[in-house]
Amino acid sequence: MSVPSDVHPQVRAVLKKMAELGIPKVHDLSTQAARALVENLSAARLESYPPPEVHAVVNTATGSDYGDVSVRIYRSSAATEVPAIVFFHGGGHVFGSLNTHDTAARFLAHATGSTVVSVDYRMGPEYPFPAATEDAYQATLWVSAKAAELGIDPTRLAVCGDSAGANLAAVVALMARSEGEPALSAQVLVYPVIDYRGSTPSHARYAQGYGVLEAGTVTWFRDRYLPDPALHDDWRACPKNAASHSGLPPALIITAECDVLHDEGIAYGEQLTSAGVTVEQIDYAGMIHGFFTQLGLVDDAERSHHDIAQFLSKYW
Repeated sequence: MSVPSDVHPQVRAVLKKMAELGIPKVHDLSTQAARALVENLSAARLESYPPPEVHAVVNTATGSDYGDVSVRIYRSSAATEVPAIVFFHGGGHVFGSLNTHDTAARFLAHATGSTVVSVDYRMGPEYPFPAATEDAYQATLWVSAKAAELGIDPTRLAVCGDSAGANLAAVVALMARSEGEPALSAQVLVYPVIDYRGSTPSHARYAQGYGVLEAGTVTWFRDRYLPDPALHDDWRACPKNAASHSGLPPALIITAECDVLHDEGIAYGEQLTSAGVTVEQIDYAGMIHGFFTQLGLVDDAERSHHDIAQFLSKYW
């Protein structure tokens, strides 16, 4: 396997290691095999990069009034009335879990001084769209409603996610705006999935050879999460198609230069800006899809968490 020359040297080292290990392409695997691969790779990473310490970690669920969604709560300190982030993991709405993003959630809590609530939403193909969006919204409602019990300040509540999780964060922001609750102070979208049709130039430019997410992988995800083509343009799956984007909370959109999702993330930021939303965009040169969770491998992974903290401090 040849490694692209336009990626950052640290990314190049990651891609070379992947080639040496013979890691298969996700879209060549069954759903179960892909899930096992991702879980195993995440577990192996803990040996080389122990997660940062946080004050407390609690596994619980939202209860039947809020969809009975499992969540993992990371408290950065014993303080009360702290800001909170509702976090949605990536994985194409097909794989990924509380465990695959445990280190990132811990680091995010540590960097922002907040309580992070990581959401174990339902995924396809067993639970196709819109199950994930329903779980994401219900979990966010629960965090707001139970703020006093959780020791958080409901006026300082943000949503955040990476990739498919960023798609959910964007959709939850739209739903909260339309439904009038909960009040969100910010949304953080890390290389978000905005359009499952994959029609932007970056989908062709970085179609192969740039890590785990290739053009074929996007199709593999879509077939499992959105098996009905009639739903491909539903705004709850494709947030750019919402009737209006006005009145949304301030957004930080993080993109990776060498990522099939690059262009749609940039375009969504422009769309929000045109609707009067306050938007900050950071494009990480030479980075690939997935760098946000590559803590200990690429310096920009840690930098991105601190950039998120700096952004959120403006609204907390």
